[in-house]
Amino acid sequence: MISIVKRTKYPNILGVTASGLCLIHCLMTPLFFTIQASTFGLRKQYLLWWQMIDLVFLLVSCIAIFVAASRTSKRWMKYSLWGSWILLAGIILNEKFQILKIMEAAIYIPSIALIVLHICNRNYCSCTNENCCAHPSDS
Repeated sequence: MISIVKRTKYPNILGVTASGLCLIHCLMTPLFFTIQASTFGLRKQYLLWWQMIDLVFLLVSCIAIFVAASRTSKRWMKYSLWGSWILLAGIILNEKFQILKIMEAAIYIPSIALIVLHICNRNYCSCTNENCCAHPSDS
């Protein structure tokens, strides 16, 4: 499994796509539940599949960050990617288990941060050869 993940050609594009779809999912959720509840009268348990999509996005983004962070030429980018992902995972898990009272809009911050970081990493920090990642610069 790890070798397949490491062979991913475009981890930053995968990361932007996963984070972008996650952001759209988060933006659409209130609207989706309102339309479903008012139109069809469905109970919440019937919409479990919609609530589980964010866990799929979280897994896909973890894979993208794992590969992108291993190929970046900047140490700070690696920490920024993982830090944003940990924050996103914490907010999503908190939403599932309702541990702390956090504003719903808080999820947009790490989602947008991951999109921006993957774009920056792709444009400015990606390794062009095998050796640049062996000795990442701190600049």
